[in-house]
Amino acid sequence: MSTSRLLRNSSRRAMSSSLLRIMIAMFLLILSLVQISGQFQEWCIADEQTPDDELQAALDWACGKGGADCSKLQKNQPCYLPNTLRDHASYAFNNYYQKLKHKGATCYFKSAAMITDLNPSKSSCKFEYLP
Repeated sequence: MSTSRLLRNSSRRAMSSSLLRIMIAMFLLILSLVQISGQFQEWCIADEQTPDDELQAALDWACGKGGADCSKLQKNQPCYLPNTLRDHASYAFNNYYQKLKHKGATCYFKSAAMITDLNPSKSSCKFEYLP
């Protein structure tokens, strides 16, 4: 093999190695930016499989002893519509969870709730997320 050919092959390997390092660095940077930007947010919502009576009991607890701010669920408020038990419970569960998760609160509600990474906000009803 000629000297010039060896030099070209050596240069290509060095470029490939450098390019690989740059791509790995970019991947790690993007991954860290995604995490910083809040891409991995979570909300607490009502579990679709929970019977209505259990859901109602959990909603009552969340808005009562649980301390969730359920004022936005009142008639003529931004989260009144859709006026369904599941939608109201989801808002109350999330409000409770976001306010108290850093103090050890969970999204459990006797199995009536679950975590989602899809923002459940609807039109005028914005579900809060606190990092």
